Amino acid sequence: MATFLYKLGRFAFRRRRYVALVWVALLALAGFGAATAPTATSSSFSIPGTEAQKAFDLLDQRFPGASSDGATARIVFKAPAHTTMNGASQKAEVHKVVETLSSGDGSDQVASVTDPYTSRAVSKDGTTAYASVTYKVNSMELTEETREALKDSGNAARDAGLTVEIGGDALQVAPETGPTEIIGVVLAAVVLLITFGSLIAAGLPLLTALIGVGVGVSTITALATFLDLGSTTSILAMMIGLAVGIDYALFIVSRYRAELAEGREREEAAGRAVGTAGSAVVFAGLTVVIALAGLSVVNIPMLTKMGLAAAGTVVIAVLIALTLIPAMLGFVGKRVHGKKARVALEKSRENLSAGELAETKPNMGVRWARFVLRRPVAVLVAGVVGLGIIAVPAASLELGLPDDGSQPTSTTQRQAYDLLSDGFGPGFNGPLMVVTDGKANNNAKAVSTQVRDTVRDMPGVAAVTDPVVNKAGDTATITVIPKHRPSSVETEKLVESIRAEGSDIKARDGAEVLVTGATAMNADFSKKMNDALLPYLALVVGLAFLLLMVVFRSVLVPLKAALGFLLSVVAALGAVVAVFQWGWLGGLLGVEQTGPVMSMMPIFMVGVVFGLAMDYEVFLVTRMREAYVHGEKPGEAIVTGFRHGARVVTAAAVIMIAVFSGFIGSTEAMIKMIGFGLAIAVFFDAFVVRMAIVPAVLALLGKRAWSLPRWLDRLLPNVDVEGEQLRKSLAAESPEDPERDLVGV
Repeated sequence: MATFLYKLGRFAFRRRRYVALVWVALLALAGFGAATAPTATSSSFSIPGTEAQKAFDLLDQRFPGASSDGATARIVFKAPAHTTMNGASQKAEVHKVVETLSSGDGSDQVASVTDPYTSRAVSKDGTTAYASVTYKVNSMELTEETREALKDSGNAARDAGLTVEIGGDALQVAPETGPTEIIGVVLAAVVLLITFGSLIAAGLPLLTALIGVGVGVSTITALATFLDLGSTTSILAMMIGLAVGIDYALFIVSRYRAELAEGREREEAAGRAVGTAGSAVVFAGLTVVIALAGLSVVNIPMLTKMGLAAAGTVVIAVLIALTLIPAMLGFVGKRVHGKKARVALEKSRENLSAGELAETKPNMGVRWARFVLRRPVAVLVAGVVGLGIIAVPAASLELGLPDDGSQPTSTTQRQAYDLLSDGFGPGFNGPLMVVTDGKANNNAKAVSTQVRDTVRDMPGVAAVTDPVVNKAGDTATITVIPKHRPSSVETEKLVESIRAEGSDIKARDGAEVLVTGATAMNADFSKKMNDALLPYLALVVGLAFLLLMVVFRSVLVPLKAALGFLLSVVAALGAVVAVFQWGWLGGLLGVEQTGPVMSMMPIFMVGVVFGLAMDYEVFLVTRMREAYVHGEKPGEAIVTGFRHGARVVTAAAVIMIAVFSGFIGSTEAMIKMIGFGLAIAVFFDAFVVRMAIVPAVLALLGKRAWSLPRWLDRLLPNVDVEGEQLRKSLAAESPEDPERDLVGV
């Protein structure tokens, strides 16, 4: 592989104009597709194989037209103190709001508006009422005029003394890139400038990463409607694509500068940089792609699409690092080094040509590696215990799906949610729908009536409606209002009790009873995520373990890498629980409302963090193996790996942390949580696991770390990641200078 990539790097350097033109053309094509594509809608949410989804599908078949994909809204009214919503003046104000929404501005997109007084939507104490609005289109297709009309509909009622708040998904808008994301990119630029000491060298990774993200995200936007991709998909692809794009380019540029420092010509340096560092980029990218594409095994369409879209962006980042980076290096010439660096480089070349070896002061990476070699046990224990303590909150992890109750308390959606809870009970915002399929024995109504009477007496039930039977008479539904809030343990137990009763009814009467609704869907989703976590871990870690065995020609190094990853991801989950569930440092991070952690967060973090963790493992440890293969002792190889890799890996980690941290400022709760989780996970993995625990373990293992059974060595293909075969080939072509080809870079 190294030889092929070496040739690819030289080709891209020589034909840089054509390579650059191809990428610009791809960017323009993707941009044109995104600009002309229809507006993306909200991604449909389904959980195949669950009871709640089966009930939804049955309702679509047996109650055609009853369910709508259109946006919905609830305008909630609260009467002033010592009055009720049943007063004449209050009724008049509510009727004005209903009339305004039905025939005023934006009403062309309104399908229906219910009157609270004819739909029995007034609380028992009369203090609270609500009007329901259904739209013809989903929330992403609502015009700004329609959305503003909804927001302004209650102004007159407010002026009359009523409290008016609006809930529902009609006010939902696609999350936008804010100033914090831009700050993340700026911080990445500062880190690159400090690392390289040159504006040109610092700008290259940023420019190429932005081009890669532009191609990837524009392609996702262009295909969003066709593939039913939600707005969150492109944001996550941008987050991950930008981080790995900068990092992969950083490694190539750093290696290129090191090759120049060894006195090689620019084209040769570009070829060797792509042949050596590029091999690590390919395998690092493969681990990320495996982890993201592996999300498909969970069988949640939304999660599958998010993973595949992000994986596609990572593939683009790898291709850009291998082709566009060497092409751009051809354009910038000597300016890849700053002025001071160019002067120092010329002096070092003069010394090299004179046969002198300049004494260099050990850098921070060398000093740290030597410290770890002196105290490997202490460093190992400190790292493991420290992450273990941070992981403790993960034992209290609670999972759930976000709703209006998880919105910040300052939003009208959250205030509407609270008004409904106060007026109609905590469970009103999470009703359960019990669907009875009596087609087999034509007994839907009778069984549904029996279910209603049974459920009414169950603990935790506030109210049960009478059965509603479809025209064919083979399916009936009842609505159950729990006494407790949707995410409570009591409500989850109620769902389990109704389902247990449904199993008994099926055995006795032959009718199938299914429980659905947002609360039931939440419970099913969380269970599906938990059930899929271990198989997903086994698949992803297993495939990556095999890949790393091929890369490092070792069994213990991949095993250590996998165990270190598990430690960092559990610690990251502990930090997420502490911040978003317990509220620690919530004010500092803009977390206005605590609550359960998003159900898909653990498995998504496992996928993404595993891929990124293996990046640092590959980039840092390949340097060590490279030195060991060239004859250095195990301890010396660790020092050599840190001498050449620590600064770059540190910069790469800081850049990723900066990029991910930028998304903590997002208004979307899911994006905020994922941004924080990924940022803290990268911090733990890069600086605690890879920089401390890994060298400590390798120091304790010694030569055993790099051993591989002979039978396994014969079975595994030799991909030459460290470029040994490439060096031999180049040394054979240049016998007059064999030593230069063996210099550690």
